[in-house]
Amino acid sequence: MIEETLSQKKNTLFVFLSGFFLTTALVAEMVGPKIFSLESALGLSPANLSIFGFTLDFNLTSGVLIWPFVFVTTDIINEYFGKEGVRKISLLTAGLIVFAFLIIAAATVLPPAPFWADMYQKQGLNINEAFSTIFRQSLGIILGSLVAFIIGQFLDVYVFQRLRSLTGPKMLWLRATGSTLFSQLIDSFVVLFIAFYIFGKWSMPQVISVGIINYIFKFVAAFAMTPVVYLGHYLIDEYLGKKEAEKISEEAAKNSKGFF
Repeated sequence: MIEETLSQKKNTLFVFLSGFFLTTALVAEMVGPKIFSLESALGLSPANLSIFGFTLDFNLTSGVLIWPFVFVTTDIINEYFGKEGVRKISLLTAGLIVFAFLIIAAATVLPPAPFWADMYQKQGLNINEAFSTIFRQSLGIILGSLVAFIIGQFLDVYVFQRLRSLTGPKMLWLRATGSTLFSQLIDSFVVLFIAFYIFGKWSMPQVISVGIINYIFKFVAAFAMTPVVYLGHYLIDEYLGKKEAEKISEEAAKNSKGFF
């Protein structure tokens, strides 16, 4: 069995992290149309929080269950591949999400095969209409999601590296959690502002109210995922070798100055 060189291990690691990042981000977009009740899932009563005149519960898009893994993967890529690594995978992911939605949009307008439609029609279900309703999202939501995603990723990598420059390799939890909390504060409101204020009929107080609910969940999730960040770093250190991993991390930090 041929042993991998450090360069080969780095390439393998980046391919794995990129594949996981792409998959989680794309799946989060796919399952996003379903809204679920967090209180019901946990067996709790509705929160009934009054925010800016709106009474809101924790009714969230299903995509938020997966996005914390995107945050963790972003931080790990940031740590070992720096700003350039995060930028490459973020732009590639945004492009592939657009491609996926174009394919889905085309699929929803294809005429259904009669036997396929009739098979479900007997059960009282218009399967073609259901398929289109589930997979076809409005332009506003798609645009808002993509813009918020790109802004959030660039903010995350910048704050992460700024915190690393202040703390050095120590306090991993601070740069991982701090960068996520800051970037998602912006992300949570940008997507709602574009999708529902500009393209929809929401008022600004409603955008702010729902944004606060979404951010509360992301805030809790960011801290809850901290052990996963440490586990990821441990596994990578074992794979690359601790000294080599530290060296790669230092090089990534040195090459990640500035916002762009």
